[in-house]
Amino acid sequence: MNTLRAKMALLLVASIVSVVALITLAIIYASVVPGSVMIDMFARQWITMERLASHGPGAADLSPRPAPGEVDQEQTELFRAATARLGTPLDLVITHKDETASPRFRTLSVRVGTSGWLLHDIVVPIRDSRRWMWFAFIAIGVGTVAVFSAYRMTKPLAMLESAVEAVTPDAILPVLPERGPAEVRATAAALNSLSARLKRVIESRMRLVAAAGHDLRTPLTRMRLRAEFVRDDEERSLWLKDIDELGRIADSAIQLVREESAKELTEIVPIHELVRSVAAELRDQNFEIDVGDTGEAYVKASRLALNRALRNLLINAATHGLRGIVSVTGGAMAQITIADQGPGIAPDLLDQVFEPFFRADRARIQQIPGAGLGLTISLEIVRRAGGDISIANRPDGGLLQIVELPTVSVSAEVMA
Repeated sequence: MNTLRAKMALLLVASIVSVVALITLAIIYASVVPGSVMIDMFARQWITMERLASHGPGAADLSPRPAPGEVDQEQTELFRAATARLGTPLDLVITHKDETASPRFRTLSVRVGTSGWLLHDIVVPIRDSRRWMWFAFIAIGVGTVAVFSAYRMTKPLAMLESAVEAVTPDAILPVLPERGPAEVRATAAALNSLSARLKRVIESRMRLVAAAGHDLRTPLTRMRLRAEFVRDDEERSLWLKDIDELGRIADSAIQLVREESAKELTEIVPIHELVRSVAAELRDQNFEIDVGDTGEAYVKASRLALNRALRNLLINAATHGLRGIVSVTGGAMAQITIADQGPGIAPDLLDQVFEPFFRADRARIQQIPGAGLGLTISLEIVRRAGGDISIANRPDGGLLQIVELPTVSVSAEVMA
């Protein structure tokens, strides 16, 4: 009921039904005789007919028995009570004249003394409760038309909603078909234009970052050569350290641009095996990484890119967190959990960890090498694979990095 389509349908139904209800009430109270008055009017006529028949010479026209047919018990009791209320109770019976006839057509049988029964075809008045039956049919018809109209009117908007939800992980909006009402066409055209401009801006920024990172390499190389001629060993060491830091920043910036624009081929990756492989490789490089439980899980992604993302996360755990423990659980979403034993991150900084060049502890920036782009690159890779990364502090200390990726069925994929 919270959708625009439902609200429009409800508005149309309420509006039309309200108008019909007001018109119905106006007709009933302005021009229709109240039901009780009409019943009394019929009852008076029948009392008069009975008196005339009982005193007239036409006894031969009377029937020896009531009219045949099914007795309308409700109408019979209703008019018997009406004649009694008027002071002349009649012995009368109302029967169906014909089962195929209209339900309003009846035959009235009134006892006339001991002479017989007076038969008369009548049309009984509609009860008050039945006057609204047609109103229910109108409401149903109006509701059907309103729902259909609302669906047709909001179909272009639903198309826009679906298109916006189909935004790719690299924030590219698919081209929307510019059809439908003028307002919808204008909206689709505006979104297409916005998407094109955003794409050009993003590509321009990426080219700028890549060019800057690439152009930095030449002056950095010259600076390194000149630093080698510095006579003071301590001064030379500081110069080379700063140059190395700048080189890592330039390389990381270029790597980030490559991840943003890369169109690598995807494949079925056994994530449990990849995690064990990356952990073993890092242990050979003297990183403190342990492997816990690794349940079997398969994901569809670029193996090379996913390897790079896991390396970044595990190196973070081993360097900033002193020691990392990684485990894998399967299911609809493969969950890779990396727990470390470090100091964690201040709660007010957790929402900034994926920002480029983020450092949780600025005082340690020179102690631990890196450009601060590892988490940014890892998040980009994981989101391209349809997953996400979350980071939180562990209750007993340390940091918890959780990677979630949608799993695939190996047999189904092979059949496809």
